[in-house]
Parts: sequence; C-alpha cells; structure tokens
Amino acid sequence: MKKIFTLSAIAMLITLVFTSCVKETVFDEGYWLSKERGEVVYSSSSCRYYIVETYDGYEVVYSKDGYRPLEGDIVYGDFSHYGIRDFYNRSDARIIRGEVEEYWLTYSGAQDALDYYCY
Repeated sequence: MKKIFTLSAIAMLITLVFTSCVKETVFDEGYWLSKERGEVVYSSSSCRYYIVETYDGYEVVYSKDGYRPLEGDIVYGDFSHYGIRDFYNRSDARIIRGEVEEYWLTYSGAQDALDYYCY
C-alpha cells in the first residue's frame, strides 16, 4: 500500500511539473491595430523588397525573414522610421520581420528606390 501511495504521489508531482511548464502566448491584435496602417502596393517573388502605401506616403521595406506579403495585403507597424522591426500582416494573420529602407516617398520615388535596390 505504501508503494502505491508513493508511486501515485511521484506521478502527481511529475504531472504538476510538466503542466506548469507550458508557456502560453497571448496575441494582442489591438496592439497592432493601434499602429500605422499600410497597404502593400508592390510585391514580387524575384525581389525581397516590397512597397507599402501609408497615410504619409510610400515606404520601401526589405523582407528580413524571407516572407513577402502579397499586393493588397493590409499591414500594421511603424513604417515612419528606418530600421528592422516586426509588422503585423492582418490579411495573412501573421507577424513578419522587415527593414524600412525608405519612407514618406512619392509613388515615383518609391519606384526609383525599388529599381535601385532590386537592380
């Protein structure tokens, strides 16, 4: 009887340890929707750069994780500063990583920048 009690106590302890080690990640879409909104107006499979149109103009973004959103996708993030950051592609419901290379451009300026970056 003592062995059964000891084994069941050990089994309960092991169960408690493994169930308490589960990491729960909570995705807060409201956080992303409070960021700058943009629409992807150019994306190509042959170039890792894409163009996002925001309220302030056009941004040229380099895909750091290899994922490029499709034309027409709605994305949220901080497009008005240079640098590497995460963006939320709401159309595909995923977080993507990119580097803002140019921002607040005209449409023709964004096309010229894309010609420069993509050769």
